[in-house]
Amino acid sequence: MNVRKFAIADASFERSPGQDGEIFAANMIDQRHGGPITIGFGRYGPNQSLNETLAVDDVMFIMEGRLSVTTEAGTVTAGPGEIVYMPKGQLVTIRSHEQGATTAYVTYPHWQEA
Repeated sequence: MNVRKFAIADASFERSPGQDGEIFAANMIDQRHGGPITIGFGRYGPNQSLNETLAVDDVMFIMEGRLSVTTEAGTVTAGPGEIVYMPKGQLVTIRSHEQGATTAYVTYPHWQEA
């Protein structure tokens, strides 16, 4: 695989699997490209919520808006320029706020295979 650059304008968003709300993902690099990680962009509409036990280690970089991630240990809220790490096996609730959110993410291994 060669060095590549991605912009959100290049993203083709699809509804996040198992979700019927306004939560979308756009993988830019994944198992189809031969690398060990998935890299992409996420988009959350206003006041959306996602409950999931993570099958992969997941890192989200918040580009726009705000997200809160709640676990049994408490809640962290992150905004533009901040990163949230969520370890594999953790039960999380990811909630967007009034303005929604745009993220970039990295997962290991590939979330679609987990």
